[in-house]
Amino acid sequence: MEIIIVDDGSTDRTGAIADDYAARFPESIRVIHQPNGGHGAAINAGVRAAQGKYFKVVDSDDWLDPAALQKVLAELAANTFDMLIFNYVYDKVGKKHKRVMQFRRALPQNRQFTWQDVKLQPGKYILMHSVIFRTAILQDMHLTLPRHTFYVDNLFVFEPLPHVRTMRYLDVDLYHYFIGRADQSVNEKVMVKRIEQQLRVNRAMITYYADLHLTDPHLARYMQSYVGIVTGISSIVLLNEGSMASLTQRHALWQFMARADPALYRKVRHSLVGWGVTLPGRVGRRMSLAVYHMLQRFYSFN
Repeated sequence: MEIIIVDDGSTDRTGAIADDYAARFPESIRVIHQPNGGHGAAINAGVRAAQGKYFKVVDSDDWLDPAALQKVLAELAANTFDMLIFNYVYDKVGKKHKRVMQFRRALPQNRQFTWQDVKLQPGKYILMHSVIFRTAILQDMHLTLPRHTFYVDNLFVFEPLPHVRTMRYLDVDLYHYFIGRADQSVNEKVMVKRIEQQLRVNRAMITYYADLHLTDPHLARYMQSYVGIVTGISSIVLLNEGSMASLTQRHALWQFMARADPALYRKVRHSLVGWGVTLPGRVGRRMSLAVYHMLQRFYSFN
């Protein structure tokens, strides 16, 4: 296993600690030091430098379960596919019960499958935490994420999907997604402050999908659903802020989708998520927020 540590302009001892690990384990660990470019720049550097057959991003405050990792490595060694999917855990501060996001009913087990076999229901999405891509896919498509932008994990897992032909699902709880830090990018108050970055990613996803002209209806359905949930999150954050400027931004986002891809707009707008976040008037906005807070408690969102 190759470990690439990207020191993205850190101001603490991250670089020195990483160099120490690389000196102790030179056959396994490499360190990249670069000026701060944000989450996307760190992933870009890792993708360019990767030499292994498969590629996994682990964010700096998350971790992998050691026993599950051994099973994943065995799966990667035994098979060749474009994407491996596994479970992830919402490791929320102060919560004894850690919610596991698993895909047992949505994906076949113990065999390779294609998009035709994917049966993900609304609310189930393949996030960055739960995937490993074949490295060649990311490198051959020249995946390049925006610099100095939060929420690019959505682009990381979204843009390679049209290049994915074969998949496997391993029912192990590999990835622990740490959530609950006050300054975390997915904290509600932080998202309001960084809403322009969320909208930048959201619009990039809409534009990317509009330019694809997909012929696989199963892949198209999933990617439309993914655009829908990200647009729903953007809409809810703007609704939660509640100012006239935010409501104008929400309207502008939906109009952007309608202009970029009218068919995508119709699909998303008339989906359950689209309906839920565009209810008209003050009463409609209150209902949308009430549904969001109910889901927030159920899924342990931040």
